[in-house]
Amino acid sequence: MIFYIGRSLPSELAPNDDRSVLRASMSTPEGSSYEFMDNYVQKAAQMMMDSVPENNAIMTYTAPGFSGSGANNSAFARIALVDPQYRTRSQSELTQFLNMKFREMPDAKAFANEQPTIALNKRAGLPVQYVIQAPDFEKLREYMPQFLEAAENDPTFTVVDMNLKFNKPELQISIDREKAKSMGVSVADVATAMQLAFAGQRFGYFNMNGRQYQVIGQFDRSNRDEPLDLKTLYVKNNQGVSVQLDNIVVAEEESSPPQLYHHNRWLAATVSAGLAPGKTISDGIAAMDNISAQLDDPAIRTELTGSSRDFEESSNSSIFSFVLALLLVYLILSAQFESFIDPFIIMLTVPLAVAGAVFSLWFFDQTLNIFSQIGIIMLVGLVTKNGILIVEFANQLREKGMPIREAALEAATLRMRPIIMTTLATVLGATPIALALGSAGASRMSMGIVVMGGLLFSLVLTLYVIPAMYTYLSRVKNYERRKRIEIMAENLA
Repeated sequence: MIFYIGRSLPSELAPNDDRSVLRASMSTPEGSSYEFMDNYVQKAAQMMMDSVPENNAIMTYTAPGFSGSGANNSAFARIALVDPQYRTRSQSELTQFLNMKFREMPDAKAFANEQPTIALNKRAGLPVQYVIQAPDFEKLREYMPQFLEAAENDPTFTVVDMNLKFNKPELQISIDREKAKSMGVSVADVATAMQLAFAGQRFGYFNMNGRQYQVIGQFDRSNRDEPLDLKTLYVKNNQGVSVQLDNIVVAEEESSPPQLYHHNRWLAATVSAGLAPGKTISDGIAAMDNISAQLDDPAIRTELTGSSRDFEESSNSSIFSFVLALLLVYLILSAQFESFIDPFIIMLTVPLAVAGAVFSLWFFDQTLNIFSQIGIIMLVGLVTKNGILIVEFANQLREKGMPIREAALEAATLRMRPIIMTTLATVLGATPIALALGSAGASRMSMGIVVMGGLLFSLVLTLYVIPAMYTYLSRVKNYERRKRIEIMAENLA
Protein backbone atom coordinates (compact mmCIF):
# COMPACT_ATOMS: atom_id res chain seq x y z
CA MET A 1 0.00 0.00 0.00
CA ILE A 2 2.78 2.42 0.91
CA PHE A 3 4.65 1.67 -2.31
CA TYR A 4 1.76 1.75 -4.77
CA ILE A 5 -0.03 4.80 -3.37
CA GLY A 6 3.19 6.65 -2.48
CA ARG A 7 4.51 6.23 -6.00
CA SER A 8 1.44 7.96 -7.43
CA LEU A 9 1.65 10.97 -5.10
CA PRO A 10 2.90 14.17 -6.75
CA SER A 11 5.99 15.68 -5.12
CA GLU A 12 7.06 19.28 -4.65
CA LEU A 13 9.20 21.39 -2.37
CA ALA A 14 6.29 23.16 -0.67
CA PRO A 15 2.77 24.19 -1.71
CA ASN A 16 2.42 27.83 -2.69
CA ASP A 17 0.75 30.10 -0.16
CA ASP A 18 -1.69 32.76 -1.27
CA ARG A 19 0.46 35.70 -0.21
CA SER A 20 -1.45 38.19 -2.37
CA VAL A 21 1.67 38.98 -4.40
CA LEU A 22 2.47 38.13 -8.01
CA ARG A 23 5.57 38.79 -10.09
CA ALA A 24 5.69 39.28 -13.85
CA SER A 25 8.90 39.09 -15.89
CA MET A 26 9.12 40.70 -19.33
CA SER A 27 11.79 40.73 -22.02
CA THR A 28 11.84 42.10 -25.55
CA PRO A 29 14.11 40.85 -28.37
CA GLU A 30 17.84 41.36 -27.92
CA GLY A 31 19.01 44.75 -29.08
CA SER A 32 15.76 46.49 -28.20
CA SER A 33 16.06 50.02 -26.93
CA TYR A 34 15.06 51.24 -23.50
CA GLU A 35 12.23 53.26 -25.04
CA PHE A 36 10.76 50.18 -26.74
CA MET A 37 10.99 48.17 -23.51
CA ASP A 38 9.46 50.92 -21.42
CA ASN A 39 6.61 51.38 -23.91
CA TYR A 40 5.76 47.67 -23.62
CA VAL A 41 5.93 47.86 -19.82
CA GLN A 42 3.44 50.72 -19.80
CA LYS A 43 1.04 48.73 -21.99
CA ALA A 44 1.45 45.64 -19.79
CA ALA A 45 0.86 47.65 -16.63
CA GLN A 46 -2.33 49.13 -18.08
CA MET A 47 -3.49 45.65 -19.12
CA MET A 48 -2.90 44.30 -15.60
CA MET A 49 -4.76 47.20 -14.01
CA ASP A 50 -7.74 46.69 -16.31
CA SER A 51 -7.79 42.87 -16.25
CA VAL A 52 -7.08 42.34 -12.54
CA PRO A 53 -9.47 44.49 -10.52
CA GLU A 54 -8.25 42.60 -7.44
CA ASN A 55 -4.95 44.48 -7.60
CA ASN A 56 -3.99 46.71 -4.72
CA ALA A 57 -0.90 48.19 -6.37
CA ILE A 58 1.29 47.51 -9.41
CA MET A 59 4.97 48.44 -9.47
CA THR A 60 6.99 48.16 -12.66
CA TYR A 61 10.76 48.21 -13.10
CA THR A 62 12.24 48.80 -16.55
CA ALA A 63 15.86 47.78 -17.14
CA PRO A 64 16.63 46.89 -13.51
CA GLY A 65 20.29 46.97 -12.55
CA PHE A 66 20.51 43.30 -11.53
CA SER A 67 19.54 42.06 -15.02
CA GLY A 68 23.12 42.02 -16.29
CA SER A 69 24.48 43.32 -19.56
CA GLY A 70 21.15 42.95 -21.36
CA ALA A 71 19.25 45.19 -18.95
CA ASN A 72 17.70 47.44 -21.60
CA ASN A 73 15.43 44.69 -22.91
CA SER A 74 14.24 43.34 -19.56
CA ALA A 75 11.73 44.43 -16.94
CA PHE A 76 9.57 43.02 -14.21
CA ALA A 77 6.48 43.99 -12.26
CA ARG A 78 5.13 43.24 -8.80
CA ILE A 79 1.37 43.00 -8.43
CA ALA A 80 0.05 43.38 -4.90
CA LEU A 81 -3.42 41.87 -4.49
CA VAL A 82 -6.11 42.49 -1.95
CA ASP A 83 -6.46 39.94 0.85
CA PRO A 84 -7.89 36.53 -0.18
CA GLN A 85 -11.17 37.07 1.69
CA TYR A 86 -11.91 40.10 -0.49
CA ARG A 87 -11.54 38.41 -3.88
CA THR A 88 -13.12 35.49 -5.68
CA ARG A 89 -10.06 34.36 -7.66
CA SER A 90 -7.08 32.76 -5.98
CA GLN A 91 -3.48 33.77 -6.54
CA SER A 92 -2.89 30.72 -8.75
CA GLU A 93 -5.95 31.46 -10.89
CA LEU A 94 -4.80 35.03 -11.40
CA THR A 95 -1.35 33.79 -12.41
CA GLN A 96 -2.81 31.54 -15.10
CA PHE A 97 -5.13 34.36 -16.25
CA LEU A 98 -2.24 36.83 -16.62
CA ASN A 99 -0.14 34.32 -18.55
CA MET A 100 -3.04 33.93 -20.97
CA LYS A 101 -3.30 37.73 -21.37
CA PHE A 102 0.46 38.08 -21.87
CA ARG A 103 0.30 35.63 -24.78
CA GLU A 104 -2.01 38.12 -26.51
CA MET A 105 0.78 40.76 -26.44
CA PRO A 106 3.33 39.58 -29.04
CA ASP A 107 5.86 42.41 -28.74
CA ALA A 108 7.71 40.73 -25.87
CA LYS A 109 7.97 37.50 -23.92
CA ALA A 110 6.26 37.88 -20.57
CA PHE A 111 4.98 35.54 -17.90
CA ALA A 112 3.62 35.78 -14.37
CA ASN A 113 4.62 33.51 -11.51
CA GLU A 114 3.94 33.12 -7.82
CA GLN A 115 6.47 33.66 -5.09
CA PRO A 116 7.52 30.23 -3.79
CA THR A 117 6.88 29.37 -0.16
CA ILE A 118 10.50 28.32 0.35
CA ALA A 119 13.22 29.96 -1.72
CA LEU A 120 16.84 30.78 -0.94
CA ASN A 121 16.80 33.50 -3.60
CA LYS A 122 14.32 36.31 -2.96
CA ARG A 123 14.02 36.84 -6.72
CA ALA A 124 13.35 33.16 -7.34
CA GLY A 125 11.74 32.79 -10.76
CA LEU A 126 10.01 29.86 -12.37
CA PRO A 127 9.89 26.64 -10.32
CA VAL A 128 11.71 24.31 -12.74
CA GLN A 129 15.30 25.39 -13.39
CA TYR A 130 17.37 22.96 -15.43
CA VAL A 131 21.04 23.60 -16.22
CA ILE A 132 22.48 22.36 -19.53
CA GLN A 133 26.29 22.15 -19.56
CA ALA A 134 28.50 21.74 -22.62
CA PRO A 135 32.26 21.70 -23.22
CA ASP A 136 32.16 24.57 -25.73
CA PHE A 137 29.89 27.32 -26.96
CA GLU A 138 29.21 25.79 -30.38
CA LYS A 139 27.83 22.63 -28.76
CA LEU A 140 25.42 24.77 -26.73
CA ARG A 141 24.38 26.72 -29.84
CA GLU A 142 23.63 23.42 -31.60
CA TYR A 143 21.91 21.64 -28.69
CA MET A 144 19.79 24.32 -27.01
CA PRO A 145 17.28 25.02 -29.86
CA GLN A 146 16.38 21.32 -29.96
CA PHE A 147 15.95 21.17 -26.19
CA LEU A 148 13.86 24.35 -26.06
CA GLU A 149 11.59 23.18 -28.87
CA ALA A 150 10.94 19.88 -27.08
CA ALA A 151 10.29 21.65 -23.77
CA GLU A 152 7.86 24.14 -25.34
CA ASN A 153 5.89 21.27 -26.90
CA ASP A 154 5.68 19.38 -23.60
CA PRO A 155 2.23 19.74 -21.95
CA THR A 156 3.87 19.79 -18.52
CA PHE A 157 4.97 23.40 -19.03
CA THR A 158 3.05 26.58 -19.74
CA VAL A 159 6.06 28.81 -20.38
CA VAL A 160 9.70 28.02 -21.12
CA ASP A 161 12.57 30.50 -21.05
CA MET A 162 16.37 30.39 -21.19
CA ASN A 163 18.93 32.81 -19.79
CA LEU A 164 21.43 32.30 -22.65
CA LYS A 165 20.41 34.22 -25.77
CA PHE A 166 22.03 33.82 -29.19
CA ASN A 167 20.29 36.62 -31.07
CA LYS A 168 21.76 39.89 -29.81
CA PRO A 169 22.38 41.90 -33.02
CA GLU A 170 25.83 43.35 -33.57
CA LEU A 171 27.38 45.44 -36.32
CA GLN A 172 30.97 44.52 -37.04
CA ILE A 173 32.84 47.47 -38.59
CA SER A 174 35.93 46.59 -40.65
CA ILE A 175 38.19 49.36 -41.95
CA ASP A 176 39.75 48.98 -45.39
CA ARG A 177 43.18 50.21 -44.32
CA GLU A 178 44.68 50.36 -47.81
CA LYS A 179 41.80 52.40 -49.16
CA ALA A 180 41.74 54.65 -46.10
CA LYS A 181 45.49 55.25 -46.47
CA SER A 182 45.13 56.12 -50.13
CA MET A 183 42.41 58.64 -49.26
CA GLY A 184 44.49 60.16 -46.45
CA VAL A 185 42.26 59.01 -43.57
CA SER A 186 43.83 57.45 -40.48
CA VAL A 187 42.27 54.63 -38.44
CA ALA A 188 42.29 56.86 -35.33
CA ASP A 189 40.20 59.49 -37.15
CA VAL A 190 37.62 56.85 -38.14
CA ALA A 191 37.41 55.51 -34.58
CA THR A 192 37.06 59.02 -33.12
CA ALA A 193 34.31 59.97 -35.56
CA MET A 194 32.29 56.84 -34.80
CA GLN A 195 32.75 57.25 -31.06
CA LEU A 196 31.52 60.83 -31.12
CA ALA A 197 28.52 59.89 -33.27
CA PHE A 198 27.30 56.67 -31.62
CA ALA A 199 28.95 56.08 -28.22
CA GLY A 200 27.02 58.65 -26.17
CA GLN A 201 30.18 59.99 -24.58
CA ARG A 202 29.89 62.40 -21.67
CA PHE A 203 31.63 65.71 -22.29
CA GLY A 204 30.87 67.45 -19.02
CA TYR A 205 28.15 68.83 -16.75
CA PHE A 206 26.07 71.99 -16.46
CA ASN A 207 23.89 73.38 -13.69
CA MET A 208 20.38 74.68 -14.19
CA ASN A 209 17.73 75.52 -11.59
CA GLY A 210 19.77 73.99 -8.83
CA ARG A 211 20.24 70.66 -10.61
CA GLN A 212 23.27 69.16 -12.35
CA TYR A 213 22.89 67.64 -15.81
CA GLN A 214 25.26 65.64 -18.01
CA VAL A 215 26.37 66.83 -21.44
CA ILE A 216 26.24 63.79 -23.74
CA GLY A 217 27.15 63.98 -27.41
CA GLN A 218 25.72 61.61 -30.03
CA PHE A 219 23.46 61.62 -33.09
CA ASP A 220 19.70 61.83 -32.78
CA ARG A 221 17.90 58.49 -32.50
CA SER A 222 16.54 58.83 -36.06
CA ASN A 223 20.10 59.15 -37.42
CA ARG A 224 21.63 56.12 -35.69
CA ASP A 225 19.03 53.35 -35.87
CA GLU A 226 20.05 51.71 -39.15
CA PRO A 227 23.37 50.46 -40.60
CA LEU A 228 22.75 52.74 -43.58
CA ASP A 229 23.19 55.70 -41.25
CA LEU A 230 26.94 55.24 -41.66
CA LYS A 231 26.58 56.94 -45.03
CA THR A 232 25.63 60.16 -43.29
CA LEU A 233 28.91 60.26 -41.37
CA TYR A 234 31.93 62.05 -42.81
CA VAL A 235 35.52 62.29 -41.63
CA LYS A 236 38.19 64.73 -42.79
CA ASN A 237 41.42 63.41 -44.32
CA ASN A 238 44.90 64.88 -43.94
CA GLN A 239 44.08 67.51 -46.58
CA GLY A 240 40.91 68.71 -44.84
CA VAL A 241 38.56 67.12 -47.39
CA SER A 242 35.46 65.37 -46.04
CA VAL A 243 35.36 61.67 -46.90
CA GLN A 244 32.16 59.67 -46.58
CA LEU A 245 32.73 56.92 -43.99
CA ASP A 246 30.83 54.39 -46.05
CA ASN A 247 33.68 54.47 -48.62
CA ILE A 248 36.36 53.13 -46.28
CA VAL A 249 34.48 50.80 -43.88
CA VAL A 250 32.52 47.58 -44.34
CA ALA A 251 29.61 46.84 -41.99
CA GLU A 252 28.52 43.22 -41.37
CA GLU A 253 25.49 42.29 -39.28
CA GLU A 254 26.04 39.40 -36.85
CA SER A 255 24.40 37.95 -33.77
CA SER A 256 26.04 36.80 -30.54
CA PRO A 257 25.05 36.18 -26.91
CA PRO A 258 25.00 39.27 -24.69
CA GLN A 259 26.75 37.27 -21.97
CA LEU A 260 27.99 33.75 -21.31
CA TYR A 261 27.21 31.68 -18.23
CA HIS A 262 29.26 29.03 -16.46
CA HIS A 263 28.24 26.30 -14.05
CA ASN A 264 30.88 24.18 -12.35
CA ARG A 265 33.46 25.56 -14.82
CA TRP A 266 31.42 24.40 -17.81
CA LEU A 267 29.69 26.66 -20.29
CA ALA A 268 26.05 26.45 -19.32
CA ALA A 269 22.53 27.61 -20.06
CA THR A 270 19.67 27.49 -17.55
CA VAL A 271 16.22 26.54 -18.86
CA SER A 272 13.39 27.82 -16.65
CA ALA A 273 9.83 26.59 -16.99
CA GLY A 274 6.44 27.28 -15.46
CA LEU A 275 4.20 24.35 -14.60
CA ALA A 276 0.79 23.63 -16.07
CA PRO A 277 -2.17 23.43 -13.65
CA GLY A 278 -2.11 20.16 -11.72
CA LYS A 279 1.60 19.59 -12.31
CA THR A 280 4.25 19.69 -9.60
CA ILE A 281 7.96 20.34 -9.61
CA SER A 282 8.72 16.61 -9.64
CA ASP A 283 6.70 16.27 -12.86
CA GLY A 284 8.67 19.17 -14.36
CA ILE A 285 12.05 17.69 -13.47
CA ALA A 286 10.97 14.29 -14.81
CA ALA A 287 9.86 15.92 -18.08
CA MET A 288 13.20 17.73 -18.42
CA ASP A 289 15.10 14.50 -17.75
CA ASN A 290 12.99 12.72 -20.34
CA ILE A 291 13.75 15.37 -22.98
CA SER A 292 17.47 15.14 -22.21
CA ALA A 293 17.33 11.34 -22.49
CA GLN A 294 15.56 11.56 -25.86
CA LEU A 295 18.19 13.91 -27.30
CA ASP A 296 20.89 11.65 -25.83
CA ASP A 297 24.02 13.73 -26.43
CA PRO A 298 27.04 12.29 -24.55
CA ALA A 299 28.80 15.68 -24.52
CA ILE A 300 25.97 17.31 -22.56
CA ARG A 301 25.70 17.31 -18.79
CA THR A 302 22.64 18.36 -16.80
CA GLU A 303 22.10 19.64 -13.27
CA LEU A 304 19.43 21.36 -11.23
CA THR A 305 19.50 24.81 -9.72
CA GLY A 306 17.19 27.14 -7.83
CA SER A 307 13.95 25.68 -6.50
CA SER A 308 14.52 22.41 -8.36
CA ARG A 309 17.82 21.82 -6.58
CA ASP A 310 16.23 22.75 -3.24
CA PHE A 311 13.51 20.17 -3.91
CA GLU A 312 15.98 17.40 -4.72
CA GLU A 313 18.16 18.15 -1.70
CA SER A 314 15.19 18.32 0.68
CA SER A 315 13.91 14.95 -0.60
CA ASN A 316 17.27 13.28 -0.01
CA SER A 317 17.62 14.91 3.42
CA SER A 318 14.13 13.78 4.43
CA ILE A 319 14.87 10.14 3.59
CA PHE A 320 18.10 10.30 5.59
CA SER A 321 16.30 11.95 8.54
CA PHE A 322 13.54 9.32 8.49
CA VAL A 323 16.02 6.42 8.51
CA LEU A 324 18.06 8.12 11.24
CA ALA A 325 14.93 8.62 13.36
CA LEU A 326 14.02 4.95 13.01
CA LEU A 327 17.51 3.86 14.00
CA LEU A 328 17.70 6.26 16.94
CA VAL A 329 14.32 5.20 18.35
CA TYR A 330 15.19 1.52 17.91
CA LEU A 331 18.52 1.86 19.76
CA ILE A 332 16.92 3.82 22.62
CA LEU A 333 14.18 1.22 23.00
CA SER A 334 16.74 -1.58 22.84
CA ALA A 335 18.59 -0.03 25.76
CA GLN A 336 15.34 0.51 27.67
CA PHE A 337 13.94 -3.00 27.20
CA GLU A 338 17.34 -4.76 27.21
CA SER A 339 16.17 -6.65 24.15
CA PHE A 340 16.33 -6.39 20.37
CA ILE A 341 13.02 -8.21 19.83
CA ASP A 342 10.66 -6.01 21.86
CA PRO A 343 11.80 -2.77 20.13
CA PHE A 344 11.27 -4.46 16.78
CA ILE A 345 7.69 -5.34 17.77
CA ILE A 346 7.12 -1.74 18.89
CA MET A 347 8.57 -0.35 15.66
CA LEU A 348 5.96 -2.27 13.66
CA THR A 349 3.61 0.61 14.47
CA VAL A 350 5.62 2.85 12.13
CA PRO A 351 4.64 1.11 8.84
CA LEU A 352 1.01 1.24 9.96
CA ALA A 353 1.26 4.99 10.57
CA VAL A 354 3.12 5.65 7.29
CA ALA A 355 0.47 3.69 5.40
CA GLY A 356 -2.22 5.84 6.99
CA ALA A 357 -0.28 9.02 6.20
CA VAL A 358 0.21 8.10 2.54
CA PHE A 359 -3.43 7.08 2.16
CA SER A 360 -4.56 10.37 3.74
CA LEU A 361 -2.42 12.41 1.34
CA TRP A 362 -3.88 10.52 -1.61
CA PHE A 363 -7.47 10.77 -0.34
CA PHE A 364 -7.31 14.53 0.28
CA ASP A 365 -5.40 15.22 -2.96
CA GLN A 366 -2.28 16.52 -1.24
CA THR A 367 1.35 16.40 -2.36
CA LEU A 368 4.43 14.85 -0.83
CA ASN A 369 6.36 17.94 0.21
CA ILE A 370 8.73 19.08 2.93
CA PHE A 371 5.87 19.67 5.40
CA SER A 372 4.26 16.27 4.87
CA GLN A 373 7.71 14.66 5.16
CA ILE A 374 8.21 16.41 8.50
CA GLY A 375 4.84 15.02 9.59
CA ILE A 376 5.90 11.47 8.62
CA ILE A 377 9.10 11.84 10.66
CA MET A 378 7.01 13.08 13.60
CA LEU A 379 4.89 9.92 13.39
CA VAL A 380 7.93 7.80 14.25
CA GLY A 381 7.88 9.20 17.77
CA LEU A 382 4.12 9.64 18.08
CA VAL A 383 3.00 6.11 17.23
CA THR A 384 5.76 4.10 18.91
CA LYS A 385 4.43 5.17 22.33
CA ASN A 386 1.31 3.06 21.60
CA GLY A 387 3.47 0.00 21.09
CA ILE A 388 5.51 0.85 24.18
CA LEU A 389 2.37 0.92 26.32
CA ILE A 390 1.26 -2.54 25.15
CA VAL A 391 4.65 -4.29 25.16
CA GLU A 392 5.76 -2.85 28.50
CA PHE A 393 2.53 -3.85 30.25
CA ALA A 394 2.60 -7.31 28.65
CA ASN A 395 6.12 -7.83 30.00
CA GLN A 396 4.95 -6.86 33.47
CA LEU A 397 2.09 -9.37 33.29
CA ARG A 398 4.47 -12.11 32.14
CA GLU A 399 6.76 -11.29 35.02
CA LYS A 400 3.83 -12.06 37.33
CA GLY A 401 3.49 -15.49 35.72
CA MET A 402 0.79 -14.90 33.09
CA PRO A 403 1.24 -16.85 29.80
CA ILE A 404 2.38 -14.88 26.78
CA ARG A 405 -0.93 -15.04 24.87
CA GLU A 406 -3.06 -13.98 27.82
CA ALA A 407 -0.52 -11.27 28.71
CA ALA A 408 -0.69 -9.78 25.20
CA LEU A 409 -4.52 -9.76 25.13
CA GLU A 410 -4.75 -8.32 28.63
CA ALA A 411 -2.20 -5.59 27.84
CA ALA A 412 -4.07 -4.54 24.67
CA THR A 413 -7.37 -4.45 26.54
CA LEU A 414 -6.19 -2.48 29.55
CA ARG A 415 -4.01 -0.05 27.56
CA MET A 416 -6.67 0.71 24.96
CA ARG A 417 -8.10 3.64 26.94
CA PRO A 418 -4.79 5.55 27.44
CA ILE A 419 -3.85 4.85 23.82
CA ILE A 420 -7.15 6.29 22.57
CA MET A 421 -6.89 9.30 24.91
CA THR A 422 -3.35 10.25 23.91
CA THR A 423 -4.04 9.66 20.22
CA LEU A 424 -7.19 11.78 20.18
CA ALA A 425 -5.40 14.56 22.07
CA THR A 426 -2.68 14.65 19.43
CA VAL A 427 -5.21 14.45 16.59
CA LEU A 428 -7.20 17.36 17.99
CA GLY A 429 -3.99 19.34 18.37
CA ALA A 430 -3.19 18.81 14.68
CA THR A 431 -6.72 19.66 13.51
CA PRO A 432 -6.12 23.44 13.08
CA ILE A 433 -3.09 22.66 10.90
CA ALA A 434 -5.05 20.18 8.78
CA LEU A 435 -7.88 22.70 8.33
CA ALA A 436 -5.37 25.36 7.17
CA LEU A 437 -6.54 27.83 9.79
CA GLY A 438 -4.53 30.99 10.19
CA SER A 439 -2.23 32.95 7.93
CA ALA A 440 -0.24 30.91 5.37
CA GLY A 441 -1.93 27.73 6.61
CA ALA A 442 -2.37 26.18 3.16
CA SER A 443 1.30 25.21 2.85
CA ARG A 444 1.29 23.38 6.21
CA MET A 445 -2.05 21.63 5.71
CA SER A 446 -0.42 18.43 4.45
CA MET A 447 1.55 18.09 7.70
CA GLY A 448 -1.66 18.14 9.76
CA ILE A 449 -3.33 15.64 7.42
CA VAL A 450 -0.34 13.30 7.67
CA VAL A 451 -0.31 13.41 11.48
CA MET A 452 -4.07 12.91 11.80
CA GLY A 453 -4.30 10.18 9.18
CA GLY A 454 -1.27 8.29 10.44
CA LEU A 455 -2.38 8.35 14.07
CA LEU A 456 -5.98 7.34 13.41
CA PHE A 457 -5.00 4.57 10.99
CA SER A 458 -2.40 3.13 13.35
CA LEU A 459 -4.73 3.51 16.35
CA VAL A 460 -7.11 0.89 14.99
CA LEU A 461 -4.49 -1.55 13.73
CA THR A 462 -2.04 -1.22 16.63
CA LEU A 463 -4.47 -2.80 19.07
CA TYR A 464 -4.56 -5.92 16.88
CA VAL A 465 -1.18 -6.10 15.15
CA ILE A 466 1.09 -5.46 18.13
CA PRO A 467 -0.47 -8.15 20.43
CA ALA A 468 -0.42 -10.67 17.57
CA MET A 469 3.21 -9.98 16.70
CA TYR A 470 4.13 -9.97 20.38
CA THR A 471 2.65 -13.47 20.73
CA TYR A 472 4.72 -14.80 17.82
CA LEU A 473 7.99 -12.91 18.17
CA SER A 474 8.51 -12.29 21.88
CA ARG A 475 10.97 -14.70 23.42
CA VAL A 476 11.29 -16.18 26.89
CA LYS A 477 12.44 -13.47 29.33
CA ASN A 478 15.25 -13.81 31.83
CA TYR A 479 12.83 -13.73 34.77
CA GLU A 480 10.86 -16.59 33.20
CA ARG A 481 14.02 -18.60 32.85
CA ARG A 482 14.87 -17.95 36.46
CA LYS A 483 11.38 -19.01 37.55
CA ARG A 484 11.60 -22.25 35.56
CA ILE A 485 14.99 -23.01 37.09
CA GLU A 486 13.60 -22.41 40.57
CA ILE A 487 10.65 -24.74 39.87
CA MET A 488 13.00 -27.44 38.55
CA ALA A 489 15.22 -27.05 41.60
CA GLU A 490 12.22 -27.41 43.93
CA ASN A 491 11.09 -30.57 42.11
CA LEU A 492 14.55 -32.10 42.33
CA ALA A 493 14.72 -31.34 46.03
